[in-house]
Amino acid sequence: MASSQNQAALALTSDVINYLIMRYLQESGFSHTAFVFGHESSVARTTIDPNNVPPGSLITFIQKGLQYLELEANLESQDGEVQGEFSLLSAEELLSNDVDQLRQLVQERRDEERTKGVEKKKDKEKDKEKDKGERVKEKAQPRERAGPVGPTAMEEDSALEVSPSSVVTLQGHDSEVYICAWSPVEPLLASGSGDSTARIWNLAQGSQYTKSVVLHHEVKHNKSKDVTTLDWNHDGSLLATGSYDGLARVWSRDGKLKQTLEKHEGPIFSLKWNKKGDLLLSGSVDKSAVVWDAKSGEVKQIYQLHSAPTLDIDWRNNNSFATCSTDKLIHVCKLGETAPIKTFKGHTDEVNAIKWDPSGRFLASCSDDRTAKVWQMTGDKCVHDFTDHVREIYTIKWSPTGPNSANANLPLLLASASFDTTIKLWDIEQGRCVHSLNRHTEPVYSVAFSPNGRFVATGSFDRNVHIWSVDDGSLVKTYAGAAGIYEVAWNRDGDKLAACFANKTVCVMDLRL
Repeated sequence: MASSQNQAALALTSDVINYLIMRYLQESGFSHTAFVFGHESSVARTTIDPNNVPPGSLITFIQKGLQYLELEANLESQDGEVQGEFSLLSAEELLSNDVDQLRQLVQERRDEERTKGVEKKKDKEKDKEKDKGERVKEKAQPRERAGPVGPTAMEEDSALEVSPSSVVTLQGHDSEVYICAWSPVEPLLASGSGDSTARIWNLAQGSQYTKSVVLHHEVKHNKSKDVTTLDWNHDGSLLATGSYDGLARVWSRDGKLKQTLEKHEGPIFSLKWNKKGDLLLSGSVDKSAVVWDAKSGEVKQIYQLHSAPTLDIDWRNNNSFATCSTDKLIHVCKLGETAPIKTFKGHTDEVNAIKWDPSGRFLASCSDDRTAKVWQMTGDKCVHDFTDHVREIYTIKWSPTGPNSANANLPLLLASASFDTTIKLWDIEQGRCVHSLNRHTEPVYSVAFSPNGRFVATGSFDRNVHIWSVDDGSLVKTYAGAAGIYEVAWNRDGDKLAACFANKTVCVMDLRL
């Protein structure tokens, strides 16, 4: 908001205030509330550029308003000048008094300060003589020569920056890009946006990166149709997308609409194929989870087990899965069964994400209660309760290591990304935090392990993508983007990393680590 043009664009209309409230909710960790508020207030239809709105803008506007009141209270009504020392007032005083009352408070405090000032003046004269003597002694002392100064964190980061020549910026979306996912078999990247489209980008050598296949999500029931989630099937032949209009859609790899799945009565926040690729699972704000037959597009089974919105779902194997909700519960369900085969209780606030480890032995969950927990089907209580985070945990990811993984010789780790700006790596066998990754300065929305399990990438609303070594927790690469980051994703070979930005772009980094 440095230029006059940007300031004019942010005149305080109701749309701007709604946008600032939505951004405040996002930055404070209330991501789902922000998402719902943004659409119910029609913020998504505004033309506000996220790049012109720095973090903390709502608080800044409020603070400046209070400062203006404070300045007005300190002005003399006759000549408009500040007489004497500027008197600070509390936010409570500024909000609960009119200008005349504030001026009276200011005058009373000035009178008190003048009385105190007479006494302090005498003490200062004594201290002045004492200080003079101390300075004479100090000058007589020889100064120690300063030793070599080590590199600052900023200098270290600049040495690790991804070269601009190694970054491709994909442009085409007309709104924030919330999610992206690579095909499991070829260099195709899918992205989903608030502009009612998903796009498939071909990142093969020699292809035109700037071109994409656009998957238009037609309006249904006059509802918003932001693409909130997407997932490729096991062989990359089909892409499923979930939308705010409550519809799931299945597309071919070349962008043709194959199925429109209509059953949910609210936005879909999570959508996943089973490993076999014959079933699709969706979770919705309408509190339900639905299993779909991928071939026919018919509903296989509806699970209405939660008492509040379903926030995430994840398959354990080809016929059982877990769901989590704002009702603080986690249900494990099996196809053909009407009741949960297991219910995990222990979180004290909404459960944001759940993930099964590669073997299906452990289920991890994270919550607004600031904990990450690990569960097993053999017991009712969590086997690990990780409590080191000091803010809400937005997402978790398992490393592709340990039993039943491609990297079975490496230990199984869980990564948790939090609004406290940190990412923590947990060793499951030892049950402890092995690394705390602390370079971000804003909430961390996304974390992803490289396919070989040796690196972890993180994306934050501080506009930075960081790549860390799993072995020692050191920062190995960093990329400074132009807006907040919602998602990071590695390709199957682990040499490219995609990141989704709030400024309508997707960046793909060539990383040969």
